[in-house]
Amino acid sequence: MSTDITPSGSMLARFGLTNWRQNIIYIGFAVIFLVFAATLHDKGFLNPNNLLNIFRQTAMIAVMAIAMTFVLSSGEIDLSVGAVAGLASVTTAMAIDIGGPLFGVGAGILTGVVVGICNGLLTTRIGIPSFLTTLAMMGVAKGVAMWISDTAAVPIISSGYAWVFGGGSVGIVPVLLIWMAILGVIGHVVLRKTTFGRQVLATGGGETAARYSGIDTRAIKFRVLIISSMAAALAGMLYAGRLQSGRFQLGEGDELSVIAAAVLGGTSLFGGYGTVIGTIVGALMIGLINNGLILMGLEFSQQLIARGGIIILAVALSQKRT
Repeated sequence: MSTDITPSGSMLARFGLTNWRQNIIYIGFAVIFLVFAATLHDKGFLNPNNLLNIFRQTAMIAVMAIAMTFVLSSGEIDLSVGAVAGLASVTTAMAIDIGGPLFGVGAGILTGVVVGICNGLLTTRIGIPSFLTTLAMMGVAKGVAMWISDTAAVPIISSGYAWVFGGGSVGIVPVLLIWMAILGVIGHVVLRKTTFGRQVLATGGGETAARYSGIDTRAIKFRVLIISSMAAALAGMLYAGRLQSGRFQLGEGDELSVIAAAVLGGTSLFGGYGTVIGTIVGALMIGLINNGLILMGLEFSQQLIARGGIIILAVALSQKRT
């Protein structure tokens, strides 16, 4: 008797449930855009600069959310991404000051790799749930960033780095949008068209069945946690390039928006199904709502309430499983 390791998302797709969930985010995005366009047209919502700013403000969330799609699809979670982004921005800025842009890029990537290895080993080898592992790593990463920077911003004086990592534009297209598009294409292809992507979905859809089929589920989870931390480090490098400084506060609280973007886009919070395209749309929706709320003149506390509502909606949609 053969063992069925079909990811749960594949079974849902047979009944059209995953398509329903994805269509909801697309329709919701269009409705919200049209509502804001109608109510905020006199406040510059449709101004091209404002629309491009939405992409700029959303790009870092989208970069982290693309990787989070893999983590959630494998049945794990990463709460450390925001703090890792802040830490990577600091290590990158400090390394640029010491050895130049290439040294800074290497330091930022290495930061993500080291944190990812720690998260992966603690989760897959020692057996600590990823929720607790990454929650603890959130505090560690933030503490280290505060310590090595003495809680001060670390300026970046390299104009070349700032252009490539966040501050530049190709014509009217922001470099941040190019980063988001490239990583989105790579993430979609890897998740949908490669053996690794299928193994990620199988691991999240049924870990025991995946192991019996010969998939090294611990290795899969180890890899996705490294990918997540590296994406968070890249987001921190983009933050640093856009603001021309590394700060421990960069990325603070982003983990909630990142998870919400992935789940709101159709990725299952319980593993087994993920969609990179939906995740990017989910991230853009969150950015769209944040931008609209600011133009409406709402206080920050009110914006937090709205953001919390988005997360509740995302979790509710993720529970539509049968």
